[in-house]
Amino acid sequence: MVTSRIVFSSLSLLVALILCFSPIHCSNTIGKGYRLISIEESPDGGFIGYLQVKQKNKIYGSDITTLRLYVKHETDTRLRVHITDAKKQRWEVPYNLLPREQPPPVGKVIGKSRKSPITVQELSGSELIFSYTTDPFSFAVKRRSNGQTLFNTSSNSAFGEMVFKDQYLEISTSLPKDASIYGLGENSQANGIKLVPNEPYTLYTEDVSAINLNTDLYGSHPVYMDLRNVGGKPYAHAVLLLNSNGMDVFYRGTSLTYKVIGGVFDFYFVAGPSPLDVVDQYTSLIGRPAPMPYWSLGFHQCRWGYRNLSVIEDVVDSYQKAKIPLDVIWNDDDHMDAKKDFTLSPISYPRAKLLNFLDRIHKMGMKYVVINDPGIGVNSSYGVYQRGMANDVFIKYEGKPFLAQVWPGAVHFPDFLNPKTVSWWGEEIRRFHELVPIDGLWIDMNEVSNFCSGLCTIPKGKKCPTGEGPGWICCLDCKNITKTRWDDPPYKINATGVQAPIGFKTIATSALHYNGVREYDAHSIYGFSETVATHKGLLSIEGKRPFILSRSTFVGSGKYAAHWTGDNQGTWQSLQVSISTMLNFGIFGVPMVGSDICGFYPQPTEELCNRWIEVGAFYPFSRDHANYYSPRQELYQWDTVAESARNALGMRYKILPYLYTLNYEAHVTGAPIARPLFFSFPEYTECYGSSRQFLLGSGLMISPVLEQGKTEVEALFPPGSWYQMFDMTQAVVSKKGKRVTLPAPLNFVNVHLYQNTILPMQQGGLISKEARTTPFSLVITFPAGASEGYAKGKLYLDEDELPEMKLGNGQSTYVDFYASVGNGTVKMWSDVKEGKFALSKGWVIEKVSVLGLRGAGQASEIVINGSPVSNEGKKVEVSLKEHTYVVGLEEEGENKSVMVEVRGLEMLVGKDFSMSWKMGINGAN
Repeated sequence: MVTSRIVFSSLSLLVALILCFSPIHCSNTIGKGYRLISIEESPDGGFIGYLQVKQKNKIYGSDITTLRLYVKHETDTRLRVHITDAKKQRWEVPYNLLPREQPPPVGKVIGKSRKSPITVQELSGSELIFSYTTDPFSFAVKRRSNGQTLFNTSSNSAFGEMVFKDQYLEISTSLPKDASIYGLGENSQANGIKLVPNEPYTLYTEDVSAINLNTDLYGSHPVYMDLRNVGGKPYAHAVLLLNSNGMDVFYRGTSLTYKVIGGVFDFYFVAGPSPLDVVDQYTSLIGRPAPMPYWSLGFHQCRWGYRNLSVIEDVVDSYQKAKIPLDVIWNDDDHMDAKKDFTLSPISYPRAKLLNFLDRIHKMGMKYVVINDPGIGVNSSYGVYQRGMANDVFIKYEGKPFLAQVWPGAVHFPDFLNPKTVSWWGEEIRRFHELVPIDGLWIDMNEVSNFCSGLCTIPKGKKCPTGEGPGWICCLDCKNITKTRWDDPPYKINATGVQAPIGFKTIATSALHYNGVREYDAHSIYGFSETVATHKGLLSIEGKRPFILSRSTFVGSGKYAAHWTGDNQGTWQSLQVSISTMLNFGIFGVPMVGSDICGFYPQPTEELCNRWIEVGAFYPFSRDHANYYSPRQELYQWDTVAESARNALGMRYKILPYLYTLNYEAHVTGAPIARPLFFSFPEYTECYGSSRQFLLGSGLMISPVLEQGKTEVEALFPPGSWYQMFDMTQAVVSKKGKRVTLPAPLNFVNVHLYQNTILPMQQGGLISKEARTTPFSLVITFPAGASEGYAKGKLYLDEDELPEMKLGNGQSTYVDFYASVGNGTVKMWSDVKEGKFALSKGWVIEKVSVLGLRGAGQASEIVINGSPVSNEGKKVEVSLKEHTYVVGLEEEGENKSVMVEVRGLEMLVGKDFSMSWKMGINGAN
């Protein structure tokens, strides 16, 4: 009998495990959930409840018997639901790394009695309502304003009850089938920004090339935005599961299931209701995006394989000769001595010559950024290694620094959870800056990437690496580590898309960080912790605004760094996917983002590189980067690409004031720089899945060619009037919105500005520093042919290398611009806050272009600041051009419209101004 019972139990377990490969059945097999045994108010205004497991089983380990539930409305629009072991502390994302409110400590009785009666069924906030059922326990989050259920864990035919084991946590929510879901990254989504049911979504930081579709990549962002149209009205909210452990997320269209291999359930719900509200509320929790220096919005050039200083000197000179804008020149590891961090090659990049070069480009206004990997070469004569060992800063395995291999060969990895490491790292940055006055740091390979797996030793009697062939081949002597449940957990997440061991080509997950923290738990925050340490180090050097580019990111990384999307390919698919990834990172709170323009490898075709710079010129972070083994692909290498670059980057450098203002807006409110169309047009459901176009800010739309051989593009235009930026007399007008086929010859990209906008621009240049000194112009757009209209815009200016990006320091200016048209009169005015800085720079508005005006008569009676222009003796020129329509007013049955330009103005940016004129109106002059 005993034997048969054992056999039966084993068979049951086997069947359960087989069923668990199907996400639909797994929960029902695992357990019966928990019951709520008490709930009461806690002293901090939240609520504490206790949950007791209903029936234990051994699938994926033992259930945790008693859980502690903590619920709190942290703000009017943010609700937190935190579930953990009631008796002992479990791993959570460190509160000193990502600052936030801490729940009451576990293991203590809160309030009057742990067994107090359950008397409430819901906990109401201003907009979000938390409700629950007791047995089995489930909870729901509803929106007060419309009654919609946003999250509901009550089991149904698609999923079962909540599971909470030491190394396996599972919870599900039902979703309406018409909800549009975005987020859950980082991954390359071939189907666009909108999540597709039944695609795999695994979150675990890996050094996996971005060419791999729908697999876990460099970052982990367990947050999604849910956009719904309810009765014709849009509502957006977001859900964050703040957990750094590896997880699979199964989205099936009508439900979503999390399967996590550790940590806690720490859910945050933000109510929106607009997409911009959502990112505002989300970044108020995780940290506002970092302020970026003005120069970082210029164009960047990099390549792995600039083998010596003369090469990058030639690159800079060639960009100037080709008259293509360039602000920043980068080095991959070519500048290093034997690929060791914080070193300089005395042969390829001799310090004296490099300093002369940097002095020259710094005087021009250009900048220099270099790469830095976390792996510190094991070399007894290497000072960085010596000081690291002396300070005991490395991650340990069985009491010794964990040995891995990256570019310099054998390495140890710094433990950035250790305060001593943060100090040591900052000191190494300072030392290197004294050696080379870099302007920023590019931190790569920080997932962490390791060319080997397991427990390794340095081989005796052979050179490692050999110096021949690819440098990423493991040459250490290694053996697998599978002896602990941390190296071989019971549930296998779909790591790298093939259920690879979680310690594969990274740090062994049983290795230990500071205070005994396991790599198993902290793996996905490694890049984030390095970013925080790097930011602190750079900030301490000269007090300038840091610029950091990080490959690996986590929740909160945007507060410190920009991101590029990693190793893509020179293919049309990689070009297309780059837009979705960029837009996702705006939702993640990392708005300074872009992909390697023209692809990292292999070499793109000439046509593809043309089209890529036409997209990449409008990435928030715009950089051309290529592989060591690929032919050269700087933008001047092809005449046609150079022409496309001059056109597209020429426009970018004219709108730099706008981009910098968006940078400020991102820093203050979290608003993405590059946005999906639904951010500005959430009522227009046609754009919910749009991933081939994007907005910069609220109203500048990019509609690029993304397919080979095309000389036209089908673009979706939300309702309203759109004006083409390269020829402002061209317009697309539609009352209901429509798809329009636009001409797009090889060297041209379609960029359109929406109605009701005031866009500040300057005259451009080859370096942002010089572009910033040119006169301003304002482009004002009204609905085409409307007799009445209103427009607004804004401009932020400051001393851009100050650490803080804010008003009130005497070195910044903020301007609100307004314009109206009505009764035949056009008016515009400004409201300047703290104009002293702008006045000190002497910035003036030289031209105003007003688009969409009704009528055909000339502008007359121009008045500036209360005085007719003729009385001021100014040489003001006025011109009028009629708009033509790709799709337009003729079929919409509206009046014709015109563009009026007023040149020769000298209105000070730093001083309030007003300006008006009369318009001749057809039939009503």
